[in-house]
Amino acid sequence: MLKGLGSLGDMAGMMKKAQEMQGKMAQMQDDMANITVTGESGAGLVKATATAKGDLKALDIDPSIFNGDDKEVVEDLILAAIKDAQAKAAERSQEEMRKMTEDLGLPADMKLPF
Repeated sequence: MLKGLGSLGDMAGMMKKAQEMQGKMAQMQDDMANITVTGESGAGLVKATATAKGDLKALDIDPSIFNGDDKEVVEDLILAAIKDAQAKAAERSQEEMRKMTEDLGLPADMKLPF
């Protein structure tokens, strides 16, 4: 269809790819809100669940760690579980981004969004 237009045909193809990528990016952002990861600390005594976007959704604390003398330890375990969940969320987000760039035929190390 645009065969005789030279570089204009390439531009139309690039625009189509850009629109496709924009749609996939929007879908991926929606999906990230529904994907959950769980981080833990203290051999599973404290668990934090977050979305792949990094939003904390739940915190599960084993009642056995509640002892008035161990307040600082409990706080550290909670923070460690949250940080673990956030790290897993970031990792999952990068994994999903890598899948999308591969599906679009873009280099795997391309940083999106621009």
